[in-house]
Amino acid sequence: MEISEDGTGATRLRAAIRDHWDELSTSERAVAQHLASAQVEQLLFASAQELGTASSTSNATVVRALQRLGYAGLPALKRELASDFTSAVAPEVRLKQRIAHVGRDLASIWTDVFDEARERIDHTQRLTEPDALKRAVTALAGAHEVFCYGIAASEPGARHLALALGRIGRRARFVSETGFALADQLLALRQGDAVVIFQPGRQLVELTVMMERARAVGAKVVLVTDELGESYEDLVEAVLTAPHTPTGITAESLTGLLVADALLLALATLDESRAVDSSHQLTALREQLLRPKRRG
Repeated sequence: MEISEDGTGATRLRAAIRDHWDELSTSERAVAQHLASAQVEQLLFASAQELGTASSTSNATVVRALQRLGYAGLPALKRELASDFTSAVAPEVRLKQRIAHVGRDLASIWTDVFDEARERIDHTQRLTEPDALKRAVTALAGAHEVFCYGIAASEPGARHLALALGRIGRRARFVSETGFALADQLLALRQGDAVVIFQPGRQLVELTVMMERARAVGAKVVLVTDELGESYEDLVEAVLTAPHTPTGITAESLTGLLVADALLLALATLDESRAVDSSHQLTALREQLLRPKRRG
């Protein structure tokens, strides 16, 4: 499957190469030529190092070329291409291609996983503005209770945030219901509460209902997402970007978990005494539970 004019991401890539060709250095043009001629699946699974080798340049040149073409980095290009690729290719076919790409070389598999994880983590760090993080932390810091919502691949981030908030002395609950069952959870949402929604890319009716309910009762909303920021930015206090995986090589929940960890550390820092006291109580309770049972 060569890159064609049929896909939105592919069309943007070709247009960017045409528009910026005169601005590219000789080595950057070599990268651009390789990007234009490569198969979509090759680009999706390739690291910057591999693209540098294939274009007889370097990984640094690949990154510079992509930035010159208007992309934040390789993950941004992969995200655009993946949207077209995943909608046109069946999941089982994508799995076969993923397996074919990594092969059976254990060293290569190890490298591929960590390369993609590193790319996604770097992209996450760059995409969220400090002001957005500040607004998110402010919204959660004053909340009476935090509702952490996530389903399917987004569940680990929401579940982790809810559990860890409790461990630093903050009231929180994990919510994963959909459809009518969600109504019971939303009934408990009150003024002064906050909702953190983990949802990468699909616009679910549950999201709109939650946001409208939060606005109606006076609760605040933080959205952790990849593609939905522009769609919901007017309904939330802050949007924190957590790029999803373009290939499926790394866990979908990876970046959401990291965003949750950043929120947790910030909140613990804001109220150190509460966090420390809760940690002490948690440790004491665990010690009681680990005591040997007395024989009657």
